[in-house]
Amino acid sequence: MDGTGGNDIWGWFDAQTGQEYALMGLQNGTAFVDITDPEDPVFLGRLPTQTTSSIWRDIKVHQDHAYIVADAAGAHGMQVFDLTQLRGVSGPQAWQPDTVYGDFQNAHNLAINEDTGFAYAVGTNTCSGGLHMIDIRDPVNPLFAGCHVVTPDTHDAQCVVYQGPDANFAGREICVNSNENHVEIADVTNKADPVQLSATAYPQLGFVHQAWLTEDQRFLFVGDELDEANFGVPTRTHVFDVSDLASPQYLYPYEAATTTIDHNLYVLGNRVFQANYSAGLRVLEFGDLANQEISEVAFFDTVPQSGAGAFDGAWSVYPYLSSGNIIVSDGINGLFVLTLQP
Repeated sequence: MDGTGGNDIWGWFDAQTGQEYALMGLQNGTAFVDITDPEDPVFLGRLPTQTTSSIWRDIKVHQDHAYIVADAAGAHGMQVFDLTQLRGVSGPQAWQPDTVYGDFQNAHNLAINEDTGFAYAVGTNTCSGGLHMIDIRDPVNPLFAGCHVVTPDTHDAQCVVYQGPDANFAGREICVNSNENHVEIADVTNKADPVQLSATAYPQLGFVHQAWLTEDQRFLFVGDELDEANFGVPTRTHVFDVSDLASPQYLYPYEAATTTIDHNLYVLGNRVFQANYSAGLRVLEFGDLANQEISEVAFFDTVPQSGAGAFDGAWSVYPYLSSGNIIVSDGINGLFVLTLQP
């Protein structure tokens, strides 16, 4: 893929053509790969980094446009790329962004709420590292919408229109933020005046890296990137009851049979898809989380040559393609297209 190393990944389904694509972050840019035939992926070229190479790049999609940030030196900003340009392309092309949003320079990560059309850049050189909120309802004309300042930096976020059990916030736009030393829940409905609802820690906290809600928005899974190394524990996924947004309750850590570092996780139905570095993709299935009904049902080791404790291997996973196929990005070994057998 003309890359020097891999990082994040997202997917795009073209509703007009039925084609599926992997958008894979590389240290030197973003690769576009047609994976409609999963046994014969086609590399369609790379969008170069806006400034310098970086091991941290993040991609999200809204209204058939890719939004790309990087924790890179210089004024990288947020690249915007119209993905419909990939239609009919059969081989590698040299791509350029349609526009670049420049109200921040670097960003560690990016979240998008596709229901509202707002993007949330985190870990930028603005907003004290908190949420840098951007109106992307006009996809190629991003507009600054506001800041949510926190301490320390926000490392990742998930932002949703709330439809969970806490009736006090029905229909509000809520962000669950992984803020290094705590999990934060914020009401960002009013971009000019976002409100912190809660800030919660938990036992043996190393580094709150990333979190994702269950589809009923009652429970939250949290990945901690440093608890295994700092406390000598197995690979852990921390489970919270967030049915009261102002007072989340820490329940327990699910402990895997590995000791590897967990990285990014996403929820689809009653499954958690985890990219756990040197343990590769891990798939958990859950029932009644209040009674600890959760177990591993599948795995695929993308980097069998790397041992436990290494920051090498499966960086992220995207399980939301219409085909049901799963794409995984590996920093060493590249792009994997997988299917989950019954």
